[in-house]
Amino acid sequence: MVVCGDDGLAHRLATELRGVYREQVVLVVPPSRRTPPQPMAGRARAASAALFGRMVTAVNRGTGDSDDTLVPDERVMEASEPTEAVLADAGVDRAAALALVYDDDETNIRAALTARRLNPRLRLVLRLYNRRLGQHIEELLDQAAELAAGTTAGHRDGHGGHGGHGGHHGGHGADIATTVLSDADTTAPALVATALVGTSKVVDAEGLLLRAVERRPPRPGEVADPGLCTLALLSATSNDPAGAEGSEDSGDGPRLLPDAEAVAAATGRGAVVLEQVSYSGPPLPARRAGVMPFASLFSARLRWSLAGLVAAVVALAVALIVVTDDHPLHAIYITLLDLFAINDPAVDAPLGQQVLQLLSGLVGLLLLPVLLAAVLEALGTFRTASALRKPPRGLSGHVVLLGLGKIGTRVLTRLRELHIPVVCVEADPEARGMAVARRLRVPVVVGDVTQEGVLESAKIHRADALLALTSVDTTNLEAVLYARSVRPDLRAVLRLYDDDFAKAVYRTLRTAHPAALTRSRSVSHLAAPAFAGAMMGRQILGAIPVERRVLLFAAVVVDGHPQLEGRTVAEAFRPGAWRVLALDTAARGDTPGAEPPGSGLVWDLPDTYVLRAGDRVVLAATRRGLAELLGRRTRSPR
Repeated sequence: MVVCGDDGLAHRLATELRGVYREQVVLVVPPSRRTPPQPMAGRARAASAALFGRMVTAVNRGTGDSDDTLVPDERVMEASEPTEAVLADAGVDRAAALALVYDDDETNIRAALTARRLNPRLRLVLRLYNRRLGQHIEELLDQAAELAAGTTAGHRDGHGGHGGHGGHHGGHGADIATTVLSDADTTAPALVATALVGTSKVVDAEGLLLRAVERRPPRPGEVADPGLCTLALLSATSNDPAGAEGSEDSGDGPRLLPDAEAVAAATGRGAVVLEQVSYSGPPLPARRAGVMPFASLFSARLRWSLAGLVAAVVALAVALIVVTDDHPLHAIYITLLDLFAINDPAVDAPLGQQVLQLLSGLVGLLLLPVLLAAVLEALGTFRTASALRKPPRGLSGHVVLLGLGKIGTRVLTRLRELHIPVVCVEADPEARGMAVARRLRVPVVVGDVTQEGVLESAKIHRADALLALTSVDTTNLEAVLYARSVRPDLRAVLRLYDDDFAKAVYRTLRTAHPAALTRSRSVSHLAAPAFAGAMMGRQILGAIPVERRVLLFAAVVVDGHPQLEGRTVAEAFRPGAWRVLALDTAARGDTPGAEPPGSGLVWDLPDTYVLRAGDRVVLAATRRGLAELLGRRTRSPR
């Protein structure tokens, strides 16, 4: 496995492949002076690498859900860019998979084209923010690989545009596939769910929404409600009851995918249960540029003025009909002529008609300033339609979002799809998410969040939650601390990379503000399992954090997996490793008792249902469990 990147995701991904899947990894990173801080699990490897220069060999101990075991030798290369020479030195021509996770999309695309030329049968995993471009690049690279290898276009798996779900086992040849992922799309659902309900986690992929909810420990003598399915039992200590988000070793530690006996015996421990499995709200309808509702063009006072003038015209027309006994249409026509002062003077007309003509002229004089005000308001509305909105005065119960970069933009889009009021704060007027906020008509406060008065402008004192998602840990921490000084019970979610720093921040904030909810999330920590699964040729739907560990959701074809094929759902369940949750009825239409093809997923599978070779299932698994179930090959400890 070859991993190329310039930020923390590359180090996280390499750690995931080495420690969980026990793969031999070549890590290509920029020179050390520009290398970002690595996760704690990789700092010892980096220190060893520095002793040997540009390319080194180090031995690392795996970390994860089981006992530590030694993993194969690793290589660390330093290169400013992934040129053809660098990729050749990294062994791309002999590698099974290559991950390009640079922050720049163009760098990843250029390196992917080069790598595909060096090795047509290489499995590629690209990190791209542009979704549409990613789809085209995925099709292009797969087509080039199929032509070079003499295969057909039907070789690819067609689910959701992600290839390589078939994988290979026991050392068979690699399947040709290109997978395009975005760390922003992978982590946005979890960040949004944490901000909205505090203890809920969601996985969103291909229109599927999985929702997991933390439930507090039951009272003495009670048993935790398993809901539809119990995904995990949380840590339980006297100082850290069922919520040690910042700790991996708190109390007994979390227990992932427990069996029924463990759930029944888990008195005094909180649980993460599967409560909802379908999306409950449609996305906002798309607006056409330049088309606005009438109410947004004119103010309420102006609309009432226009309504009054229309009523006056109607009253004058009715009065004219009564006085002259004229036809209604002709009476309205004469009234409008008098209103615009283009009718002949009623010199020889009866007194009543003369009075009505004078009143119509007076109403016409009142109509002129109203029409002028309508024109000015409409021009002002169109002029400010492309400008950033300011938070309205009476706004409350909203979410304050700090940072409109890649992650913040995806989170903003997700919040608006759920119809959640949002106020954004961004220091850079040219940030990536400014155009999205303008299109969605979301209020934005432009300013440095560390400056006094910026959070107040975002109505932080009346907000329900704060999402600090800037790329600077200290900025996120300062914003949360200041917000807590304004409102101590504010729900806060901050993006922190370093695990030890996140642990210390979480515990301190929880101790200082016991009535408030605080969560720390690492984008690379949430995204790395999905990228690692794609390198192994698997479709990872998403990841749910359970304290400082991760539970993965994957789509798997039963064929070729003896742990699943021919077994019942109950027999295929391995506590602490994996559990079958749902059956994809779109994969095969002859499933007995299932919904018709294409109707979605069946979640209430009976324990006696026998998994067949053609079935495609959704399962929850630990990282080591997924590696054991779907690993390319078994490595013996050295």
